[in-house]
Amino acid sequence: MIRANRTVDSLVIRTALAAESAAVAALHVRARSTYYPDGLPDDGHDWPAAWSRAIERPEGQVLCAVRDARLVGIASFRTADGAPAETVKLFQFHVEPDQWRSGVGTALHAACVEQWQADGRHTAVLDVHVDNERAQAFYAGQGWIPDPENPPTPGDHHRYLRYAVPGE
Repeated sequence: MIRANRTVDSLVIRTALAAESAAVAALHVRARSTYYPDGLPDDGHDWPAAWSRAIERPEGQVLCAVRDARLVGIASFRTADGAPAETVKLFQFHVEPDQWRSGVGTALHAACVEQWQADGRHTAVLDVHVDNERAQAFYAGQGWIPDPENPPTPGDHHRYLRYAVPGE
């Protein structure tokens, strides 16, 4: 659980509320749609229900970035199945497309890192869609590197990245 709201300029980063699951899901779909060449596949997934479960999951956390009472960013993380307890997986990280390059992603990432430090995490991992070059560049700028334990394989649609959480 985030220890306190983090405010940067007019941006507030806080724990997402269950009542926000539909808004979180809508932001997720808008952001993800930008890197699929033919648009986000309609897989019949109930994203609001999935986000509701993520927000309520006791072993995970969903942070949201809010600017001027508008949801502009989301991040979801938890211990991955089979991963060591000191490793956290960043499952979702999305910024409203009209807010790209405004500092939202950087502030949201910093809040994630602060939470990981507070939780005693030493490593974070994620996978990013191979066509999402913008996100790959963002993560590289934040210090993420290719995960040596999960190299890409032919036909894989994801790149696997690793982050060393700075010690306190």
